[in-house]
Amino acid sequence: MKIAIHSCLWALLFFVTTINAQSLADKPRTIVTTDGEIDDVDSFIRMLLYSNEFKIEGLVYSSSMWHYKGDGKGTQFISEMEMTRKLYGEKTDLRWPGTHWMQDLLEAYAKVQPTLSLHAEGFPTAAHLKSLIKVGNIDFEGEMVKDTEGSEFIKKKLLDDDTTPLYIQVWGGTNTVARALKSIEDAFGKTGQWPDIYKKVADKTILYTILDQDATYRKYIAVKWPDIKVYYNSNQFWCLAYNWKKAVPVPWHRYLEGQFMGENIINGHWPLTKMYYSYGDGQKQLGDDEHIHGDSTKLKNAQWGTFQKYDFISEGDSPAFLHLIDVGLENLQHPEYGGWGGRLAQSMTNARRWEDGEKVADYDPYTGKMDMAYPQTRWLQALQLDFASRADWCVHDFRHANHPPVVKLDHQATLQVSSGSTVELSGSASDPDGDALTYHWWQYVEVGTYKGKIKLGDPDTASTTVTLPQDFKKGDTAHVILEVTDSQFPNLTRYRRVVLTGV
Repeated sequence: MKIAIHSCLWALLFFVTTINAQSLADKPRTIVTTDGEIDDVDSFIRMLLYSNEFKIEGLVYSSSMWHYKGDGKGTQFISEMEMTRKLYGEKTDLRWPGTHWMQDLLEAYAKVQPTLSLHAEGFPTAAHLKSLIKVGNIDFEGEMVKDTEGSEFIKKKLLDDDTTPLYIQVWGGTNTVARALKSIEDAFGKTGQWPDIYKKVADKTILYTILDQDATYRKYIAVKWPDIKVYYNSNQFWCLAYNWKKAVPVPWHRYLEGQFMGENIINGHWPLTKMYYSYGDGQKQLGDDEHIHGDSTKLKNAQWGTFQKYDFISEGDSPAFLHLIDVGLENLQHPEYGGWGGRLAQSMTNARRWEDGEKVADYDPYTGKMDMAYPQTRWLQALQLDFASRADWCVHDFRHANHPPVVKLDHQATLQVSSGSTVELSGSASDPDGDALTYHWWQYVEVGTYKGKIKLGDPDTASTTVTLPQDFKKGDTAHVILEVTDSQFPNLTRYRRVVLTGV
């Protein structure tokens, strides 16, 4: 009994010390712009369960090629985007979900936020998050003619004196962001202040966009603000989107299917996750007549396949905030490294733009082929188990829920190595719950400039060796990931990365 009590006290002390250390660290700042599609709702719910990991500074309703309110005057609108134009032709409004769904979700979040806060510091109150909700440019797809509450809010953030990066997540169109930038240009573009203002805004702004969902980036932002940093995800998000059955390896489908989703996330975890849209759940989003996924009579031979109750529908926008969660992969400063938000490569034509596509495809061991979605897909099992753990945080106290291990390297994260040499790699980890831990080292081949295989010793121990091939030249790099997983379900994984550079 004394041993058990001592272990519990040690775990509590370890947890408090770790959380206090984390609370001192600077969290990435972010603003979310969203068109309110059902997958935005599901992304928003997951994001709230991780809202302690970053500093949310704005929640802005915007429009897109798929969702706009209309001007209330019966004005006919036709899309600039070919697909939407062909599908819908002229419309006065399109599948508009309204400007209250975020508030509704925050009402549910208010009921679980106190319990979430038992597990980690930093979960914002629902009242604070509600105060950040603004309505942006929503009348039509790509509308950026007028200033709105949302665009003015973003403008103010871009002009403030905080020079730390501001990650603007674009879950719909870029039009409200474009309007904010246009207002800055209108105010300062012909003044002597313009060079400094332009540099200030461009230096701090990072747009994480999921596809181009209107033409305002191409027509305005890229032309007038070419120095704004852009992370563009057009392929990798599919493993978390509607067509996931095609993008995700079949053995991992179970993490998105109804048995896992229903038991571990949607049901029995209080009101927030119960509002998560899934197949056959009987829910229907107001304003979107194409949201039929909750109808249990329409599960067979649906648009994206045949489904069961509580199967995952889509969270196509989640990579934008998953990129901000620090799990030890160093991807925030290096989007080319890869992490829970995918992996992006610097554009050959614009040094301020990072993109996915064929040049950052990863090898999918399940198909034996290079796969443009796999840089995101490879983390799916860990993502879903972590999501289930966060759902448990909504209803359980610290003792009765799982928490991720804390992992560190016993040496520098970057090591200089020579061809043919053998180097020892060593890491260690502790678990807040006292769980047993498993270690696994693996080479992330696609990220390094050296595309061959390096030789690892025993990969399943805390310490291992790596032997560099004879053709590992000066300047070559290889990335080795230490992956540590705990033994309590839902099993949680954290990482450390070692970058080997040839000398």
